[in-house]
Amino acid sequence: MPTFHAHIPAKRFTSQEKRALADALNLALHEALGTPMDDRFIIISEHGEDELFIHPTFPGLQRSERRIIVTVTFGTSRTTEQKRKLAELISRYAVEKVGLGEDDVNLLMYAVPLENMSFGRGKLISDIDLAMPWVR
Repeated sequence: MPTFHAHIPAKRFTSQEKRALADALNLALHEALGTPMDDRFIIISEHGEDELFIHPTFPGLQRSERRIIVTVTFGTSRTTEQKRKLAELISRYAVEKVGLGEDDVNLLMYAVPLENMSFGRGKLISDIDLAMPWVR
């Protein structure tokens, strides 16, 4: 149950572009980590000019006014190679499908133990005998 949270500047993205961003994140996750396409948990939050501060050029990059911060939380079983692939694909699809610049996506990945996650029904993922190899 990887979960994304994209923080975007207010009034810089159309509804269609927000959906395209969600689709891009979901596709990147599917291709990098082998998750099913319906393993889709995505939050997009808009922030005003006085609520989102991303330096336009640090460290030597060229970010547009549509620069964003994306966080993703997933289980601790993910390898460094999977994380590299996920970062690469998120950037690629944000450019291809949303029209962002290559430097516009700041990404933070959080790995948490499965006993800290639940799909619902009050059951921890670590306590469920799931036939879901992509979770482990």
